[in-house]
Amino acid sequence: MNEALPDVPEVRVVGLPQLTSGFDLVERLDLPMHLKVHGPLEPLGGEQLAQLSERINLRGRGGAGFPFHKKLRSVAEAAIKRGVRPVVVVNGSEDEPACRKDTVLINRAPHLILDGALLCAEAMGARTLVIGVTRESTQRSMEAALAERGLSNGRRSALRARVQRNPVRMVTGAAASLIRSIDGGPAVPPGRKVSASRSGVGGAPTLLSNAETFAQLAIAARIGPERYGNTGLYDEPGTVLLTVSGAVARPMVVEVPTGVPLRYVLQLAGAPPVPQGVLTGGYHGKWIDAAAVDEAIVSRNSLQQAGGSLGAGAILPISQDTCPLGESLRVAQWLAQESAGQCGPCYLGLPAAARGLEDILNGGGPAALEAVKQVARNVKRRGACSHPDGSAMFLESTVKAFTDDLAAHVLGNGCGRPVEGVLPLFEGGRTPTGIPGGGGEEDGLSRQKIHVDWTLCRGHGLCADILPEVFQLGADGFPTVAQADVPRFAEAKAVRAVRRCPALALRIEEETRGQAPSSRTNLPVLPQGRGRRALGR
Repeated sequence: MNEALPDVPEVRVVGLPQLTSGFDLVERLDLPMHLKVHGPLEPLGGEQLAQLSERINLRGRGGAGFPFHKKLRSVAEAAIKRGVRPVVVVNGSEDEPACRKDTVLINRAPHLILDGALLCAEAMGARTLVIGVTRESTQRSMEAALAERGLSNGRRSALRARVQRNPVRMVTGAAASLIRSIDGGPAVPPGRKVSASRSGVGGAPTLLSNAETFAQLAIAARIGPERYGNTGLYDEPGTVLLTVSGAVARPMVVEVPTGVPLRYVLQLAGAPPVPQGVLTGGYHGKWIDAAAVDEAIVSRNSLQQAGGSLGAGAILPISQDTCPLGESLRVAQWLAQESAGQCGPCYLGLPAAARGLEDILNGGGPAALEAVKQVARNVKRRGACSHPDGSAMFLESTVKAFTDDLAAHVLGNGCGRPVEGVLPLFEGGRTPTGIPGGGGEEDGLSRQKIHVDWTLCRGHGLCADILPEVFQLGADGFPTVAQADVPRFAEAKAVRAVRRCPALALRIEEETRGQAPSSRTNLPVLPQGRGRRALGR
């Protein structure tokens, strides 16, 4: 089984380093070392920055790939039109188990990121800079970098700068989630979609982009567009940071010029010579097969033409010895757990899709396959963030990429291969901990199990109405499961189901790590013989 990736895995470079310059000298570039390696940086005007970004075709490196120059101009125009100062936000949230490139940058070259962010803040007259992170290591490194520059969040500061730490959740990295948390709310997307460029932090126009994006801007501002364009492809110049894991001998973050063959990157990490498939772009990405790997190069356009995605820069090969559908099921179940629990198509649809994929593996036949396809179609464009869209893309890519294995499971007795667990998830399926308000160490998976007492159940069916994420009714009108994990986002509804069961046939037990399950903890469990009056409602 593959272990969880460390915050800072091995770092390699193909060709001359840019973002990773100085990594061979020290573990972390403090401000004096940063200036020795990269040199001073002269300020630029807003239009100069926009023109520079446009000339190097700088796009967001967080997954969406939006042109940075358009975002710059949009924020500046909105700020001038409204007569308010904009806000600059660095999104250093990196909450996919297979992504570490931004975490590496923040831990080892935080001042390169700050260079790009401060360039933008000064050019646009911003007086607020926020760096969003989700890990203890990135929080420490970035807070130290701000202190090294004498930046603080004091009211008298010319530029108020601070670090915003949020829980490690897939939805935390969404721009709307980060903005909402900076404003004091929960780190989940609001129900209404509003462009951050027009109304972001505190309602002000907000320039929000990925950590690597700001670092790339700092490199280009130092060396100029001509020299920057000498590296990589003509239409996608510069370098790219990739996180390579999965079935590899050496998981790593690697800086490569665009145009390098994808096959070479995989060989560098010790991937199988002929992988069964390669997941590109992370867990909101797409699978490509071995034939496509031979043709693809590291670039947004090339990977898209090959049927893949550059996305968040994660590259994950799997070998011929594992079941690709089983590997994908583990990821689908994790994606379902990562729902914010706000939007019905997401928090109901993603668990249903994972169950459908599990049905396929268990011999559910063509009906199970069609059910997965239908659910994936139904969740698209129906959420408050991109999580259901990215998850649906992953599911659709899975059933499209592994047709032979799909046929073996749907029409036969399966592919006969084990599930090796080579696609990394957080240790034990849980998210990292130590976040104020972010939950305990069991936050990644549910802590509770809900049980049906068959000696009491009378088939009223309220449990399925209240908690459809867990309970479905069989043809006889009774629940189809005797016990099940409760998704984190559905814990309150599980309590409601227990309280409202007319026959008092439900109970909740909470798992305590390293101990036997302990019932009647945290969530109310009612003993037999107590009626509704005892519930207080």
